[in-house]
Amino acid sequence: MTIVFSTGRIIANQHEVVVRLDGASRVSLQATVDDITLLGRGANVITAMGSGVNWSLRLDSEQQLEELAEILGIAIQ
Repeated sequence: MTIVFSTGRIIANQHEVVVRLDGASRVSLQATVDDITLLGRGANVITAMGSGVNWSLRLDSEQQLEELAEILGIAIQ
């Protein structure tokens, strides 16, 4: 499933998350679901930490975070 946000898009399934950022540099971030944490309560942040992966990204809305949580099958903290 794809979620579009203001600076790019997130392509997610039950196993992994790929973030593609818009712009000339065409940045891609990838992480397995086991390395993902979703932070809610107004923060609306995805963090990926583990196995040499360390990045975070703020989404536009809590609705996008909830949609991602449903796709991945993980809870928002």
